Amino acid sequence: MSKPGYRFALFATLLAVVVVLLGAYTRLTHAGLGCPDWPGCYGFIGVPMSEHKQTLAEVRFPEAPVEVAKGWYEMIHRYFAGSLGLVILGLAVQALRRRNEQGQPLKLPLLLLGLVIVQAAFGMWTVTLKLWPQVVTAHLLGGFATLSLLFLLTLRLSGKAVALSNLPRRLRIMAALALLLVIGQIALGGWVSSNYAAVACVDLPTCHGEWWPQMDFANGFHLTQHIGPNYLGGQLDSDARTAIHMTHRLGALLVTLVLVVLAWQLQRHGLSRLTGLLLLSLTIQISLGISNVLLHLPLLVAVAHNLGGAALLLTLVLINYRLRSAAWLASPAAQAQANLAMLPSK
Repeated sequence: MSKPGYRFALFATLLAVVVVLLGAYTRLTHAGLGCPDWPGCYGFIGVPMSEHKQTLAEVRFPEAPVEVAKGWYEMIHRYFAGSLGLVILGLAVQALRRRNEQGQPLKLPLLLLGLVIVQAAFGMWTVTLKLWPQVVTAHLLGGFATLSLLFLLTLRLSGKAVALSNLPRRLRIMAALALLLVIGQIALGGWVSSNYAAVACVDLPTCHGEWWPQMDFANGFHLTQHIGPNYLGGQLDSDARTAIHMTHRLGALLVTLVLVVLAWQLQRHGLSRLTGLLLLSLTIQISLGISNVLLHLPLLVAVAHNLGGAALLLTLVLINYRLRSAAWLASPAAQAQANLAMLPSK
């Protein structure tokens, strides 16, 4: 039986998916600076639409002419992100009120509240620092982290804990390693996107017709680079962007290898549903990645690739949750708690 707050957490998780997709759409349509200020847009609560407001906006921000479509992409993303923040605040308040109830998570909702506040700050810095790649990538990772933790909270409130037996410790270690590698690959994907390196290579499996093209890793991964005036469109040269793109490709190969091995191990231990879910999400994500290169980054495919990354991440969160729940259910502490629950109340 699900616990109080389960549906609220599920709603928050679905809303976070929408926010992640809107963030990807905003980034991929080059609308990250559609509003040059924060949290408003040219000093207004929404995108200036009238001729008078647009004239006033151009006086306030002469270096940023009004582009209505890009402004709305940015503001809609902000509206949804702000709504998600309020929902997470509600989850935290709910957890505090029910903190004495058995099985009610408290630390996780409070962690989510802190994370969404940090995310708001990174959203502001994304604009004020003119799409500085380090901030854009951190903001993307924060969005995925928020989604993952909301999904974990939903799982914990679902009340479903299937007893699994005879699962070796090495399987949990492999699942944890796979999760870390997927997070690392998402970070690389964010670095590719924030440096506009997605089309640095337009052929497969080679790049520029070579297996190992000329690359500049020093500048491609220069994480302490100064904050430039404006990073819209990127500031790196071709060799640096090629280095970023190729690193993401090599990371994809490593992640694929580890996830295939994990799927094989899950199947060996009778976890067919988790195996199928993992292989399905991995196959879709690989197909979308290949399509991005061969089709030269079409918008819908690129946005779907972000969604595929989120789906793969949530699949790994689910697998780790199931495996660790199984380990806890088999522990002496869980057995003692179950025995206490069976005692008659006085």
